[in-house]
Amino acid sequence: MGTHTTEPPHPLPVPRTRPGRDGLAALLARPRAALIGLDFDGTLAPIVADPEQARAHPDAVPVLAALAPEVASVAVITGRPPEVAVRYGGFADVPGLEHLTVLGHYGAERWDAATGTVTAPPPHPGVAAARAELPGLLEGAGADQGIRIEEKGRALAVHTRRAADPQAAFESLRGPLTALAARHGLIVEPGRLVLELRPPGMDKGVALLGHVRATGAGCVVYAGDDLGDLPAFAAVEELRKNGTPGLLVCSGSTEVTELADRADLVVDGPEGVVALLRDLTRHLDA
Repeated sequence: MGTHTTEPPHPLPVPRTRPGRDGLAALLARPRAALIGLDFDGTLAPIVADPEQARAHPDAVPVLAALAPEVASVAVITGRPPEVAVRYGGFADVPGLEHLTVLGHYGAERWDAATGTVTAPPPHPGVAAARAELPGLLEGAGADQGIRIEEKGRALAVHTRRAADPQAAFESLRGPLTALAARHGLIVEPGRLVLELRPPGMDKGVALLGHVRATGAGCVVYAGDDLGDLPAFAAVEELRKNGTPGLLVCSGSTEVTELADRADLVVDGPEGVVALLRDLTRHLDA
């Protein structure tokens, strides 16, 4: 079993939907069959103006290290390169997290804690072509100095959070970036004041379903906060239709309401996610 605590478990929140209640009951009844899937930015790590300064909530790693031995698998599913998520999360060489998996670039790259290595296919050539054009496109579109490009290896992200008018900048760049992506066989994924250019066929739903198949999980929990998590929500909904219980958790945000509308549970950002995982662990230990 995992690390035990002398504190009594807090009452768990009650999911607002029947499928969510069934998913939570299945997790509590058969934790060794459960897969816990977690987004990184906005779910385990607070959203910050500079994405390079993002770090996991200070309690995230100890909570995950206590939870992971109790369940079949814990997977962090992120658009970031896996090695970046590992570094920003502090996931490497942590007792209890020996079997953690980070599915980076929406599952195109995989990091396994057991080996500390990343496995990945060749990158899509369109990303390099778009990367070369992007600075000129932003200059031609009159983007202000607050617009920043995040290099993600297999994808590119344009952040408008630091612009003089973040939402106006986001809307004005959506069309030009969509056209740029289309020219190079890419798609644009909108998020919380960010537009990401990446290859098609890469999404968190595909990554989550692949990991469910690989682990043989009989129950799935997924927590996310942004539009990029909608495919993972859809994957859990599809699994539930086919008899695999699941629980959908929204790391609450006033910037994105679509996930909250579809979630079984809404918690208060990364702090709420960590608290939920802590309470789950205490119930499994009890």
